[in-house]
Amino acid sequence: MADYKQMYLTLIDATEKAINELISAQRACEEFYILSEEEEEKAKNKEEA
Repeated sequence: MADYKQMYLTLIDATEKAINELISAQRACEEFYILSEEEEEKAKNKEEA
């Protein structure tokens, strides 16, 4: 008979890892965006000065 508990736990573990990887990638992209906005603001301020 199939070990449904083991199959379920394996699936949940992989799902959790995938979700955490996506969250990590999203945070990294948000950080890139924030840094690029800061760089644009600095460049804009230099042009105005």
